[in-house]
Amino acid sequence: MIVQLMGNVKFPITLDPTVWIFDDRKILLEEAFSTEKHTETADSETIKTADRLNRELYQQKVRPPVNKSITKYEREKILKNSYVMPIHEFLDHAEILEEAQDVTLVTKSGEKTISLTALHNCYLLFSVDGKPLITDGPVHLLFKDGSNQDAPITGIEKIIIN
Repeated sequence: MIVQLMGNVKFPITLDPTVWIFDDRKILLEEAFSTEKHTETADSETIKTADRLNRELYQQKVRPPVNKSITKYEREKILKNSYVMPIHEFLDHAEILEEAQDVTLVTKSGEKTISLTALHNCYLLFSVDGKPLITDGPVHLLFKDGSNQDAPITGIEKIIIN
């Protein structure tokens, strides 16, 4: 259930989509292709995150830190929704080399090649109805313009930057 990001990168990365459910960068699948909703959600999520951080910092000054789990509401939301992760976050950390031009996606059914620019504008679908993609996963690739929303690239195991 891992995806390797390798090739013409300074730092190869091993991605584990099973832990992204707890990542604040995840986006609801329904909101991923709607720019208005996504912008509003991002702003409200940023405010919520800032408020939560301020509360936690205040509480740390008052008493020792305690490992807090997600709230019951957040847990129910996670178990019912489908999520995507913007791939550009990981590409930035891998530091793609200048000579890179295209990308080979190694899937369970073969290889597919897309441009590096196209990859920067993609989401990785990692959870459907709160469950990881076990049979045709670990991730599906969706273009941000929604052009392959009905037929995503599935079963991606490696992302090789060429």
